[in-house]
Amino acid sequence: MEHNWETVVNDLAQIKVTASFDNEPVLIEGAAKGFRCIGVGTDAAVFQSLAVPEYAYKVYAEGKLDKLEAEVYARIGSSAYFSYCYGAYDRLLVLKYEEGPTLFDCLLQGIHIPEQVIQDVEDARGYIRQIGLNPRDIHLKNILLQNGRAKLIDVSEYIKPGNDFRWEHLKKTYEEYYPIIKGTPMPFWLLETIRKWYHHWNRYSSTFDGFMRIVSEQLNYRK
Repeated sequence: MEHNWETVVNDLAQIKVTASFDNEPVLIEGAAKGFRCIGVGTDAAVFQSLAVPEYAYKVYAEGKLDKLEAEVYARIGSSAYFSYCYGAYDRLLVLKYEEGPTLFDCLLQGIHIPEQVIQDVEDARGYIRQIGLNPRDIHLKNILLQNGRAKLIDVSEYIKPGNDFRWEHLKKTYEEYYPIIKGTPMPFWLLETIRKWYHHWNRYSSTFDGFMRIVSEQLNYRK
């Protein structure tokens, strides 16, 4: 695979990825023939080659190269809970393409999220701690649903210290509030509003439980 990287880099060089402010997704300018965008995050965009669809290319925004994940993936190795990294070149990472909707997509489409997914993430986090890394930045768009199981993507923050509590909050929300909306497609505007609220949740409440009561009122209003 490595001998094809230079060609891929040259093709994807036609695409400019720019970071946004306030935790918003990156902006993408330009296009590369034979590639399609399959994911957009706050630090990078992911592209798939139509000719070689088994690979995914994560292209980082300028100034976000410190989040290159090759070292983290090298330490993770081969795991059922994570994708596999073939290597890094310039501003991109070469990953195994992973199928399946994100949990964010599941909420949009009303796809059931089984409890096994929650347990898989718990087990994956335990494995990450065992190898001396720190499982952070785990949220709806970083977890894929594959045949009823979880696959975690975006491990860029696992080398950072501290707990951002994103997974703890998500797990608590699943346990206490998911039964309210299970099987019901959620509108995009509502999920995006909650995402933005969460980024600044202490503006709305002094505690996470208080914040979730506000969200729950919105969900009940939708019923």
